[in-house]
Amino acid sequence: MRAEERQHRILALARQSGRVEVADAAAEFGVARETVRRDLSELERRGLIRRTHGAAYPVESAGFETTLARRETQQVDEKRRIAAAAAALVGEAETVFVDEGYTPELVATLLPADRPLTVITASLRTASLVAACESTTVLLAGGRVRSGTQATVGSWARDMLARFVIDLAFLGANGISREHGLTTPDPAVAEVKEQAVRSSRRRVLVGVHSKFGASSFCRFAAVSDFDTIVTDAGLSAPEAHRYSLLGPQVLRV
Repeated sequence: MRAEERQHRILALARQSGRVEVADAAAEFGVARETVRRDLSELERRGLIRRTHGAAYPVESAGFETTLARRETQQVDEKRRIAAAAAALVGEAETVFVDEGYTPELVATLLPADRPLTVITASLRTASLVAACESTTVLLAGGRVRSGTQATVGSWARDMLARFVIDLAFLGANGISREHGLTTPDPAVAEVKEQAVRSSRRRVLVGVHSKFGASSFCRFAAVSDFDTIVTDAGLSAPEAHRYSLLGPQVLRV
C-alpha cells in the first residue's frame, strides 16, 4: 500500500471513530508504528489531524464536522471535569449564554438552580435541559436548525444576540490556536459565536486538550477575547502558559 493511500485510510478511520491509536493503525495496516507516526506527522502538517499521546484526532474542517452524537462518546470524563470547573465560574452572573456543543451542554446542566438565572442559547438540547428548572428563564435563539448539532444558526440568531448585554458566555470551538484564534467549520455557526463574544461582558472558553493547536475554516474570536480557558490536564503546563500570555487565565482540570 502506498503512503498516500494509507494516509487516506488512516484519516478515514480517525473521522469514523473519532480518534485513531498508533498501535491500532499499525496492526490494521500491517506496518511498523514508526510508519504510522510518519503518516500522522504528514496528516498533521496538512492540518487534517491533531496528534496527542500516542493517538490522533481529526481536525474539523469545511468538509468535515463531527455530530453531537459522536462528541458524546469522546473524552467524556475530561469534558465532565471541564464543565464542572467552568460552572464554578458563574459567580453572580444573572444572564448566561451557553454555546452549542456537548461540553457547553454539560456546563448548562450544572448552572445554579437555587436562584433566578436567564440562559440564552442556540442549542435546542440545552434549552430543553435547563427549561425544567423553575428558577431559570430560557431564551432560545431562532433560525435554521443544523441537524448534526441540534442548534440554530443564521441572521435571526445573530440579530437576537446583538440586542443583549450578557453577563457571561460559555463558548466552545472546533479549533483553538495561538496563531489563528478560535475557529469552527461553518460560517453560519461562526457568525453566532462571534456575536455571542461581542455581546458578553465575560467569556469562558471550554474545550478538551486535543482541540489546541488545531485550526478550522472560520475564525470567530481571538484567544485574547477570553477571560478564562478551561481545559483538561492533557494540555501541557508550558503550552497552557503560552496561551495565558495572550490574556486569559488557563485552568487545567
